[in-house]
Amino acid sequence: MSGEDLRLKNTPISLLDLVPIVEGGTVAQAFEEAQRLAEHAEEWGYHRYWVAEHHNMPGIASAATSLMIQHVAQATRTMRVGSGGIMLPNHSSLVIAEQFGTLATLFPGRIDLGLGRAPGTDRLTAHALRRNLGQTGQEFPQQLEELRQYFDPAHGDGIPKVRAIPGEGLSIPIWLLGSSGFSAKLAGELGLPFAFASHFSPENTLPALRLYRDHFQPSAQLAEPYAMVAVNVIAAETNDKARFLATSMEQQFLNLMRDVRKPLPAPVENMNVRWTDTERALVEQRLDSSIVGDRKTVSSEIEAFLLETEADELMIHTQIYNAADRLASYRIVADIKNE
Repeated sequence: MSGEDLRLKNTPISLLDLVPIVEGGTVAQAFEEAQRLAEHAEEWGYHRYWVAEHHNMPGIASAATSLMIQHVAQATRTMRVGSGGIMLPNHSSLVIAEQFGTLATLFPGRIDLGLGRAPGTDRLTAHALRRNLGQTGQEFPQQLEELRQYFDPAHGDGIPKVRAIPGEGLSIPIWLLGSSGFSAKLAGELGLPFAFASHFSPENTLPALRLYRDHFQPSAQLAEPYAMVAVNVIAAETNDKARFLATSMEQQFLNLMRDVRKPLPAPVENMNVRWTDTERALVEQRLDSSIVGDRKTVSSEIEAFLLETEADELMIHTQIYNAADRLASYRIVADIKNE
């Protein structure tokens, strides 16, 4: 076996969960499945389990992200749990410092704080979140600086009049998340770990990683650049079954393009009757880095993906309608790594 074939074995694997609500399912079932998935993921050797903040999405149950992190952390013992991510412009930096200070106190040494600068929703919902609609995302560095000062008052230029209790004095790893170059460059300049969303922005993956590494400056948190890349993986016993299961993810992206909001659909035998040629091309572009297939196919394509990106860590995102099939997919990836 060559050195290239050993990349996955030598690379930590983690898990991104949007806590999907499926057609015919309920939010309560989604919460139960998240807990069950976390328990298995820890047993199978996944390094961290992240949930993402989305709002006004009938197919995603992780809107109250900090509470979902607590739910997952309570069901596990050693695996790191965190946000992938918290959309900081939606929140007061003080509130996030207090929430994650609470989580880090309840689950010491296990909590990650991944931060994004997008709203994670539409403009109308952003208004309902009391987000300043005049913001463009350029304010994110200042919001991030304020948040970091709540955790470490010495990071700022004076004694703060407002303190985060709990939160102050805690060493909680902060990650920046991105799907383009803005956060990649900022993460590099600040010496923070960086997570890239290749699962929906594949065309920007390599440019963003290059930007991050080129601009990296060592910091108290990180001496060398550390990049984690999220990718869609759907694994099954056969290539045909994996492609069938992947139609749920394809329908989900198609619905997003059409601004149709509904739970994660059941898989279908034929997508060609559901989309136009133009829509198919656009969905395939969004999902271009996705890895779909049987054990052999997935193993080969993950190795190629790691070779291309030189990712320090791989985060697996799997949108499958049936809970048992979803568990099986994550198990196949873990088995490939651990064999």
